[in-house]
Amino acid sequence: MKQTAKTITLLFALLIGVTDGGAQTALDAFEQGNAFYREGKFEEAAETYESILRQGWGSPELYFNLGNAYYRLGRTARAILSYERALQLAPNNPDIKHNLALANLRTVDRIEALPELFFIQWLRSLSAFLPLRVTVRIFIACWILLFGSLAVFYIFSHDRLLRLMRVLAFVLALTLLPVASLLTAQYLEAQSRNDAIITASVVTAKTSPDEQSVDAFVIHEGLKVSIGDTVGEWVRITLADGKVGWIRSGEYERI
Repeated sequence: MKQTAKTITLLFALLIGVTDGGAQTALDAFEQGNAFYREGKFEEAAETYESILRQGWGSPELYFNLGNAYYRLGRTARAILSYERALQLAPNNPDIKHNLALANLRTVDRIEALPELFFIQWLRSLSAFLPLRVTVRIFIACWILLFGSLAVFYIFSHDRLLRLMRVLAFVLALTLLPVASLLTAQYLEAQSRNDAIITASVVTAKTSPDEQSVDAFVIHEGLKVSIGDTVGEWVRITLADGKVGWIRSGEYERI
């Protein structure tokens, strides 16, 4: 397990526009949590990291270190939840992926995911390589260059320059199509993301939102599920293999 309690500047990107006092307090707490972790005081480290989250802060490093502390405490579900949250903020971080894989080895359930269509797999791979914010920047840059080339095309009359602008505009227009498609798909996926981690030790899912209904299946803490409709205190979940059941709202936590 990669246990680095990183002392890099906490939430640097999120400190913009925040008072220096608040930022310093969060950074001091982060450093204190790291110190607890290095001393083997994992409970104190986890509580310190959680206190930072309660203040409204969040970063891949914070969730990563929190996951490490919970992993050391043997609290598998909380560790997986923290790693998953870190991975959402830093989807290409190898340390997070490594520790998440180790934490998942501690789970009881081994569920084989349904195969995905090739273009969905391709989209997921590309989305992991190009996060949503990067795709947005590429899209905006292409638009700016496209309109710039069109402006040059109408303003200047030099034949060679006009030919170059035509080629550039054509290439940019072709580039915008797949980038726009990727951006739309990433946005829709982000909006519809409803993943959660089972936090209760053992959960018996029901076939309907009723305690008296038939048992559908049994799952255990640390399992990642997709959540759907809610009926009172019940929520519909879907497993990676497509099984659907209903569990109580207090038995999971959203990523």
